[in-house]
Amino acid sequence: MHGDFVFVDEFVSGIRWDAKYATWDNFTGKPVPGYLANRVVGTKALCAALGRARVEAAALGFGLLVWDGYRPQRAVDCFIRWSTQPEDGRTKPRHYPNIDRAEMFERGYVAAKSSHSRGAAVDLTLYHLDTGELVPMGGDHDLMDPVSHHGADGISRVEARNREHLRSIMTACGFAPYDCEWWHYTLEDEPHPETYFDFPIV
Repeated sequence: MHGDFVFVDEFVSGIRWDAKYATWDNFTGKPVPGYLANRVVGTKALCAALGRARVEAAALGFGLLVWDGYRPQRAVDCFIRWSTQPEDGRTKPRHYPNIDRAEMFERGYVAAKSSHSRGAAVDLTLYHLDTGELVPMGGDHDLMDPVSHHGADGISRVEARNREHLRSIMTACGFAPYDCEWWHYTLEDEPHPETYFDFPIV
């Protein structure tokens, strides 16, 4: 692993994680190349900011559950190949019900060059510290649909408020939101803004 990268769970105490692309529970329907272990990796700067976010979240009664951090470029390349393959319908109803695979890139839900591969981005949600239950957000990870946008119509007031809780926590700790995905945040002062890494997560 590159010297500036660490396992998030070793650097940020109290963090929960479920590395979706290391599992079958993602929009491709199977583990993705480069994710050889269900661990989340990030730069030390990303982890330091996440540590601050964890403290901010705890003050509101929330914990952080991280779905993805550093993403090997080979995983992104896999997404590109996958988008050109014939539709089999296995993950479409849950992850991209109203668009075709190829539209994921043009609509901004998947990037050919991702801030994740620079070690600067994180996908995450909130859970209640007292119960461990996930906070309702009006849609799950990688739901590629307008309902996932910040300020989207079609979600409840509670879900909208919870999204705003996450946004306020993350922006207070040096992260920028992404308009199309309520779960995606990028470190504003990223240490490797021009480098797309491709070492595997093992």
